[in-house]
Amino acid sequence: MEMKTIFRSMGLWDLVENGFTEPESMENLTKNQKKKLEEVRQKDANALSIIQRGVTKSIFPRVIRATKAKEACDILKVEYHGDDKVRAINLQTFRRDFKNMKMKENETLAEFFRKFMDLINQMRSHGEEIINRRILEKVLISLPEKFDPKVAIIEETKDISELGVQKLMASLKSYEQRLARHSEKSIESAFILNSLLIH
Repeated sequence: MEMKTIFRSMGLWDLVENGFTEPESMENLTKNQKKKLEEVRQKDANALSIIQRGVTKSIFPRVIRATKAKEACDILKVEYHGDDKVRAINLQTFRRDFKNMKMKENETLAEFFRKFMDLINQMRSHGEEIINRRILEKVLISLPEKFDPKVAIIEETKDISELGVQKLMASLKSYEQRLARHSEKSIESAFILNSLLIH
């Protein structure tokens, strides 16, 4: 998705997605048509360069032989998404992962959120439309029991449909930090008590 944004910002997305047709012969072209063709070729070469620089080392050999941006883009689509049947199978797997996703007790909110958003992005890249409310509701029911007091407050005081993902995560992270501080104090108190009992 990020690459698509880059191409759109540079006015190259249509070229990457749809490509352009090379004329069979340059002889019948006017000077102006030749100039426009050269401009399109230059833009396409620029887009192709961005694609080739933006892929991982393992994917690079597959796009190095592409002569046009659309050709490289088509290779990447097959590489990352496969044909329609493969995409449908992948999407079913992602949906199942989404349904079963839970934050583990020993996991930090940042770790869980990164994993969660990676899954959301995979689903979206395979054509799944996931509304903000569904994402927020899933986050709230996926948290461990220690977050229950905070979840209850959010559900009672906030309109989930208007709450952004980033705002929710910021609120949960501040609560996680409070829990961590209380935990540190409890450990420190237990250590002091233990020291007193030993002496």
